Amino acid sequence: MATIVQKYGGTSVGSIERIQSVAARVIDTVKAGNSVVVVVSAMGKTTDGLVALAREISDQPSRREMDMLLSTGEQVSIALLSMALQAAGQPAISLTGAQIGIVTEASHTRARILSIDPDRLRRHLDEGKVVVAAGFQGISNADDLEITTLGRGGSDTSAVALAAALRADACEIYTDVPGVLTTDPRLVPEAQIMAEISCDEMLELASLGAKVLHPRAVEIARNYGVPLIVKSSWTTDPGTRVVSQPVGDRPLENLEIARPVDAIRYNTNQAQIGLLRVPDRPGIAAKLFGELAKQAVDVDLIIQSIHEGNTNDIAFTVTEQEADRAEAMAGAIAPTLRTEPTRPMETEGAEAELVVDRHVAEVSIYGAGMIGRPGVAAQMFKTLADAGINIETISTSEVQVGCIIAPGDNAADRDLEALCQRAVAALRHTFELDTDQFLPEVLPIEQPASPDEPPVRGVALDRNQSQIAVRNVPDRPGMAAKIFELLAEKSISVDTIVQSQRRIVVNGSPTRHIAFTTAATEAEAARAVLLAAGQEFGWGEVVVNAQVAKVSAVGTGMINRPGVAAQMFNALAAKGINLLMITTSAIKISCVVEQDQGVEALKAVHEAFDLSGEYQASNVHGLTPAK
Repeated sequence: MATIVQKYGGTSVGSIERIQSVAARVIDTVKAGNSVVVVVSAMGKTTDGLVALAREISDQPSRREMDMLLSTGEQVSIALLSMALQAAGQPAISLTGAQIGIVTEASHTRARILSIDPDRLRRHLDEGKVVVAAGFQGISNADDLEITTLGRGGSDTSAVALAAALRADACEIYTDVPGVLTTDPRLVPEAQIMAEISCDEMLELASLGAKVLHPRAVEIARNYGVPLIVKSSWTTDPGTRVVSQPVGDRPLENLEIARPVDAIRYNTNQAQIGLLRVPDRPGIAAKLFGELAKQAVDVDLIIQSIHEGNTNDIAFTVTEQEADRAEAMAGAIAPTLRTEPTRPMETEGAEAELVVDRHVAEVSIYGAGMIGRPGVAAQMFKTLADAGINIETISTSEVQVGCIIAPGDNAADRDLEALCQRAVAALRHTFELDTDQFLPEVLPIEQPASPDEPPVRGVALDRNQSQIAVRNVPDRPGMAAKIFELLAEKSISVDTIVQSQRRIVVNGSPTRHIAFTTAATEAEAARAVLLAAGQEFGWGEVVVNAQVAKVSAVGTGMINRPGVAAQMFNALAAKGINLLMITTSAIKISCVVEQDQGVEALKAVHEAFDLSGEYQASNVHGLTPAK
């Protein structure tokens, strides 16, 4: 007999008729020989209504009382669904988060799960009952018995956590969309339903705003090897399987990792190649990486910083073994990128100047817990600064912060391996990682892709972005940390961070530019904070572009597959779309573009990787793409 956890969202239980429909589906699952736990959200817009009631009482209701209030929404759903099952002859029992034994942090409105005691659940399942569990809620501890809620995506998180605790055979997430789509069907009607996606890919897409699954739920599934299936509440279609790698037995204590970082990676086999002052026009990145791809040069990290006048800097990393070939190729391409291709490059400061550092390392932190937590990047930068390690370049994603470091001038810093070990030891201490959570050199995600695997699984667009550039930041340890500490103190979340490779000498001292994106609503607050601190810390002007968008391509199939970035850049160049910033991780490429070109960029990338197919969103009941 299999154990199945099913989760139904608010729309799925939004009326008595829909609750009865869910009950029928649950009974069919039981009749197929399964034990079933059902996790439900509050009915329809119940939570919104409760929030509105609270606002009528107080502009700033306490977090504790909000948890007490909002937890009642799920209790209505579980009671009604249990009644519907019982009325149909199926034994069932409804349980709150506390009755299930979900113990969380004592953090109201955004608690994380610490442990689950599944004994009561198993007892009811052994009695032949369906357990109908309240999602989104738990209890702080046995002493205080404080009701807590898990925040956005809490019901998904509850369901996957229960599946992990029960060692369930599957966790089925029923929603009002038919599965995980290659992109937003409201913007691209040709969006295709994926049959399968890996947890790592889903984590990136969820972090980029794909609302079908919350990143916290995906992270639990990955850590505990929970098979996830995303299905429509309205059809019997197979939906999308979210595949996780098998894992061994793992304790249920600290089930949902409360720390923002759960792994560290470093790689000393890296060389960095930069082209400085490349003309800022569409097609430059496409040409550079297209030529590298033709010669099968496998590029790892790509960084394009903010423009300086009419030029940009582009840097990328390759393995040390590829450095000579990559340098030769970049040197041959450089003249074709200049405004005057035939003009010789005789002096430092010319267009497309080639800079090569043959021995650098990448140090990265990973974790879905950093999403929505301002200050994680600042903690990393400060940790490295306190260890006396200067950062050459920075490239980030929503679930990763990566830094390129180089050997120092003094004897203690010349050994790059020892320097990385020092960085890792310091980061482990900062982020409270145990030895078995430190994964040196290569994470599983970095393994070469199968030749049959598509290079890109899905694409995403965030139009709610602003780009902020801090120019001429003094190039010394601790300056990047200070910038992002100041922002974190004001609870300003930062998405993409890029530190340029080029050093610019100002009044005899080397400086670099640092750029980042943040939510458009936080741009002015960020600018004000950094302007106020500029004189004290010695950086230059703070420039805001309030109207940008970020388009991203995600896929484990791009690992060790030359040409994927070039394909994306070519697609954008063909539409005349200029790239304002580029940042990459192992399985993601993100480009910042002008806001009014965002949708066109999304469509171009989706088409470039042939992500449309026969099983399209527009053909599925329950989802109507925008016209």
